[in-house]
Amino acid sequence: MSTEEKSAAPRSLAEALRGRDDASLAALLRARPDLVTPVPTDLTQLATRAGTRASVVRALERLDRFALQTAEALAVAPDPAAYGELLALLAGDPGDTADPAVATALPRALGLLRDQALVWGDDDRLRLVRTARELLAPSPQHPSPTGLGPTVREATAGMSPGRVQEILAAAGLPSTHDSVSAVAALGGLFRDRERMAALLGTVPEESRAVLSRLVWGPPYGQVTHDPAPPLRRLLDLGLLLPTSPGTVVLPREVALHLRGGRAHRTTEPVPPPVTAAAGHRPEVVDATAAGQALTALATVDELLTDWNEGGPPVLRAGGLSQRDLKRTAVALDVSEPVAAFWTELAYAAGLLAPDGEPDERYAATPAYDEWRDLPDAERWARLAEAWLLATRTPGLIGGRDAKDRTLAALGPHLDRSAAPEVRLRVLALLAGLPEGSAPDEESLLARLHWERPLRATRRDGRDAGAGRGGAEDDPRTRLARWTLSEAELLGVTGRGALAAPARALIGAPAGADGTLTTPLAPAERAAAGAAAARLLAPLLPEPLDHVLLQADLTAVAPGPLERPLAEVLGVLADVESKGAATVYRFTPGSVRRALDAGRTAADLHAFLAAHSRTPVPQPLTYLIDDVARRHGRLRVGAASAYVRCDDDALLSEILADKRAPGLGLRRLAPTVLAAGADPGALLEGLRAMGFAPAAETAEGDVLIARADARRTPPRTPPEPVPDGPPVPDEALLTAAIRAVRAGDLASTAPRRPAPGAAPAADGTPPRTGPAETLATLQAAVLTGEALWIGYVNADGAASQRVIAPVRVEGGFVTAYDHTADEVRTYPVHRITGVAELADGAD
Repeated sequence: MSTEEKSAAPRSLAEALRGRDDASLAALLRARPDLVTPVPTDLTQLATRAGTRASVVRALERLDRFALQTAEALAVAPDPAAYGELLALLAGDPGDTADPAVATALPRALGLLRDQALVWGDDDRLRLVRTARELLAPSPQHPSPTGLGPTVREATAGMSPGRVQEILAAAGLPSTHDSVSAVAALGGLFRDRERMAALLGTVPEESRAVLSRLVWGPPYGQVTHDPAPPLRRLLDLGLLLPTSPGTVVLPREVALHLRGGRAHRTTEPVPPPVTAAAGHRPEVVDATAAGQALTALATVDELLTDWNEGGPPVLRAGGLSQRDLKRTAVALDVSEPVAAFWTELAYAAGLLAPDGEPDERYAATPAYDEWRDLPDAERWARLAEAWLLATRTPGLIGGRDAKDRTLAALGPHLDRSAAPEVRLRVLALLAGLPEGSAPDEESLLARLHWERPLRATRRDGRDAGAGRGGAEDDPRTRLARWTLSEAELLGVTGRGALAAPARALIGAPAGADGTLTTPLAPAERAAAGAAAARLLAPLLPEPLDHVLLQADLTAVAPGPLERPLAEVLGVLADVESKGAATVYRFTPGSVRRALDAGRTAADLHAFLAAHSRTPVPQPLTYLIDDVARRHGRLRVGAASAYVRCDDDALLSEILADKRAPGLGLRRLAPTVLAAGADPGALLEGLRAMGFAPAAETAEGDVLIARADARRTPPRTPPEPVPDGPPVPDEALLTAAIRAVRAGDLASTAPRRPAPGAAPAADGTPPRTGPAETLATLQAAVLTGEALWIGYVNADGAASQRVIAPVRVEGGFVTAYDHTADEVRTYPVHRITGVAELADGAD
């Protein structure tokens, strides 16, 4: 570099950031939102924050495989390194073995590292930020992913000068009394391709075999007190260097020579493609997904209807007991993991929540009633959107947490902040396949691992072995597998391929290239949900207003039913089987349930006649009439409880029943029995004995037991656990960059102390007395010059500002504040010092 180029090159990360434009700074803050919380005062503070360990670790975790390999190569390269040196470490020495794909991909990877302030400097002097180098450089405690060891200089740091001279002599190098130059000469020998090849030619084959075992790492090996001749030869030449008693290391320069200059055994400059395992016609995919979407709506509706009068109790530690989850699975006719998924989905969508009562139970929320009244397509879009953004992970249910406690459905510790990113990424990769193509799962997982290698390999203590995917799977792999299965259940995919409504939901048009997807803003998300609903609506069948009654006391619904019909039929009959057509069975118990809900026999006959495309079978008519004839002959009230009946023979039959003693019955009068059980238990007991009692009020009227829907107070859906600070919006970015620029101007502008000012320490405003401060401010009003001031606000917080005074009166100065980009008024007594900006500072 020429002298002018060297002087123009940035000398620190802060200077490199200072040379960026606003768009580049906005991209940095968008990629690393932790840097903007709180807003830095200037670019020096921004650079300092960008170099903190926590921020660098977070940035490294978001690098793809090749960008991370580039950073790892810079960590083992000289500091600073030239672009050519970096390219050689990644592609190998120029020649037949060099990888041309690396040369093509390196500018993108290096640009990404620069954009995220992990690398700074020109191509001739590339520098990895110090914290990243410390994290990625090899050390005995933290081996490098490259498998390289320390340099010759690092490995010989504790070696005696005499031993270094012995190695020089054995390698044929001239001796020197200066240990620094001796180590430099040895390192130069190992870096020289021709001399190094000649030196290795003098080494026996057994010695080269020892080196080959260490060349790709780990670079450390164990030796005895009296090593064998092949190993002794390597130690004499310095090709292996001792690090501690019994331990030797392969120097980095030697390993790079044996590797052909490569820092990694396998360099991955190109992301692995996601391949298709099967192909289907898009129409078939969309129809299959629509059928799954309809099943999803029916399942969630059935779940919440089942819990309509109050669901299972909430465990003391939170969540649903395993027994209640099993009962829910039986009621929904699904497996327990699938039941857990539907339960968690309803909770994430805000349709289900604890009721907050002392004896807390789960129940539907008021939002469920609003959701139920929406068209089916919009209902599905709400569920799919809630699933896509939720951090709660149903796949973990049934596993163990870090304290070996079982993870319960709807319980704590199920949030995984990476879940929304993984779901969105999986769907984006599916969108990149041809329409109708189902992915090969292993290729999909390989692509996800390439995109976030550090996150894929990092273990979360709460996750280890917790999921059904097995302890051998990493967290992101398990999340991806669960995403594929859950997407199929929900109707986001059909036969494994992404359906058209889901493409609209994630904002991915057909034929998307599968690149990393940016989450949609709230307004865009709402528009995407509406577009998905519009695409799904034509695929869903129109609700039916009829059923087909059959002589075997069943009714067949050949498709989805209109809601009023489905609700009444759900009370009047029991669901026997589900699928494309739902089969309902009429039983004495189901008919009695309809009568208990206030229906009369005449109502039921009229209802069936109005909604059946086939004649009402005679056996069904007889069943309804027979149950209605017996319904209400017995009356149950509160005594603790009693039973009354005009037919004393019927009461005698009850007393004679072998199952009656458990109810604590005794005769008070020929037509009245008293019971020790409460009215509810008495009703259930008599019904179990085959009778059809009816409850009555204190006035003796029949109590119509309508199923009043139990609802929680208004509840908001659970908030997703953020994966770090949120990405700032454009308004915040604009304001933050303006504030940083202004603060940087205040801290870096050249200053000329006011007359009589005390000398100032570097970076701090001069201390001036009240008279000098007032005189300088008044002079600046006349000349229109800008001033640099130190200011302490009412809270005692000190700051530096660049102002252009407009007026000074009454102990206040009114000025245009370049730091805040607005006109402000400051009390003069709070200005601690003032200085004029040097000529040309602005």
